[in-house]
Order: sequence, then structure tokens, then C-alpha cells
Amino acid sequence: MKELDARKITETVAELCIQANRQLPKDLEGCIRCSADKETNPLGRGILQDLCANMDAARKLEIPVCQDTGMAVIFAEVGQDVHIVHGSFEDAVNRGVAKGYQEGLLRCSVAADPL
Repeated sequence: MKELDARKITETVAELCIQANRQLPKDLEGCIRCSADKETNPLGRGILQDLCANMDAARKLEIPVCQDTGMAVIFAEVGQDVHIVHGSFEDAVNRGVAKGYQEGLLRCSVAADPL
């Protein structure tokens, strides 16, 4: 049986929250940049160019791509031969999201559970 420290889960989730808000996946970024180059409508091109400028600024200044950081939704699988030590998996993930939003200076867009 493998042991996994809940503190490591918390740190990893925090880092991923920050990264997800500061940097789009390469394929999505590439599609936006390609679309900006190909767009023929001036308004559409301007919007896509603004998105590109936001992506560049976010990377350079280490800030979120967008001020509305949305709601964190975490999908994870834990194998049956894994034992979490120093806390529960759910608590570790929740602490990681809170830590990531605090350390990454991310705006909390949701004040309460919407459901």
C-alpha cells in the first residue's frame, strides 16, 4: 500500500490552481493566436488580439489571465491501494484550493455553494 501525505496534496492543488488561472493550455493558446491571425472581422480580430495580450501579460506579470477566476472543480482518482496520511483527501484538496486562491491573489468568485 502506498502512503500519500495530505500536505503534499494541498501543496500540489494550490500550485495547480495558480497555474490554471495564469496560463492556458498550449493547444488552446495556439488556437486563440491562430484565430486572431485569421479573423477577418475587425471586431472579432480585436477581441482575439486582446485575449492574446492578456495571455502575454498574465505570463509576464504572473497574474490571472482573467479577473473572474470561476469556480474550482477538481477531478481526481485515488487508487484503492493508496492511504492518505496527515488528513483526509477532501480536506487536503479544499485546503489546496483555498491556499492557491490566497497565494495566487485570485478573486473568490463564489461566496457560497450555488447548489
